[in-house]
Amino acid sequence: METYATALSYAIPAFIVLILIEYWISRWKKTPVNEGMDTISSISSGITNTLKTLIGLTVVIISYEWMAENLALLKIESTLLVYTLTFIGLDFAGYWSHRFNHTINLFWNRHIIHHSSEEYNLACALRQNVSAIVSIYFFLYIPLALIGIPAKVVALVAPVHFFAQFWYHTKLINKMGFFEYIIVTPSHHRVHHAINDEYVDKNYSEIFIFWDKLFGTFQEEIPDKPPVYGVKKPVDTWNPFLINYMHLWELLKDAWRTNNRADKIRIWFMPTGWRPKDVKEKYPVQIITNPYTRKKYKTDSSLLFKLWSWAQLVITILLMYHLLISIGNLKFAQIIQYAAFLAISIFAYTSLMDRHLISLFAEFIKFATGLFFIIYYGSWFAIDSVFYGATFIVSAYIILSFLLSFYFQLIEKKHHTQPI
Repeated sequence: METYATALSYAIPAFIVLILIEYWISRWKKTPVNEGMDTISSISSGITNTLKTLIGLTVVIISYEWMAENLALLKIESTLLVYTLTFIGLDFAGYWSHRFNHTINLFWNRHIIHHSSEEYNLACALRQNVSAIVSIYFFLYIPLALIGIPAKVVALVAPVHFFAQFWYHTKLINKMGFFEYIIVTPSHHRVHHAINDEYVDKNYSEIFIFWDKLFGTFQEEIPDKPPVYGVKKPVDTWNPFLINYMHLWELLKDAWRTNNRADKIRIWFMPTGWRPKDVKEKYPVQIITNPYTRKKYKTDSSLLFKLWSWAQLVITILLMYHLLISIGNLKFAQIIQYAAFLAISIFAYTSLMDRHLISLFAEFIKFATGLFFIIYYGSWFAIDSVFYGATFIVSAYIILSFLLSFYFQLIEKKHHTQPI
């Protein structure tokens, strides 16, 4: 955990700098790529995924370490060959796990968050799940175990492979010539994120595009068919927790409502979007059929409200960064408490961005738990060691957040009804 936290403490600032660079280049090129609330939601989603990882909220059915120790048939000595095969093996597994997530009803719930943004930019790359709490794709790593790839090598290469998928989430880079035939480029991945009929369920590859060409899922970006981003059934919320579980909730409702007993079981494993016939007729769901007429999700937002939403994000990032650099000095219970507070905070301010009343209940929980931790520990998780008076600032933030949430939800909302 501490090693992963250290890696993130370097990666997160790099991600933020790149997002800012993309924003300024887009302004210079007069090519809009960001929408404020959407960007806040995307980065907040990335934070939730980080928190899940930090507290180890993943159930591993069969660990790779066990497979490597018990299934290995070979032992590779060459260091270069080990790392090369590991990277290629992880990419092969990534292609198939990605494809399963798209094409099996239940597994789509693990991935919908990543496609939920109606924009396409570096920030949307950070939309990662908190719903995939069971590691189910262990069987895809059996080939690596059979050839004797050590577990420590997989543990080292996996984050590199994952972070290498960040850069191509952008509209600012066009076709890349020769590289289009080898690696996943922004053009390839724009196709993957699009809801145009020509593009849906294409280009699953994560680093090497030849997997799609080999398995028949490749689609080139068509010049006169500009990609439209999002999901066929719009999520219509900025709250990453709601997005993470809304597809599962729909499946549960359909499984309960259908009168066909067989459908109650097979709905989970049918192709994504499949619904029992009786439920589909009685409870129709609005699906985007013409992406070019799709209206993007927006909420009422005054300038002050937007500024406060950005302030909430910045403060949350700073607190998460404090958690990352303090991992080694905190007890596990404190790490869970800190992560829970940040998760509640994200739920509260993204619900407020939706103008949903549940934000007030979440804000009250945040207010109560935050002040409790400060009183119980005598400071905000030893943050005063970073700089004197930091606990006072955190306390002031918690109180101000509580008060402003009521202001924006109950007072300003009545006087501001038109989106800006």
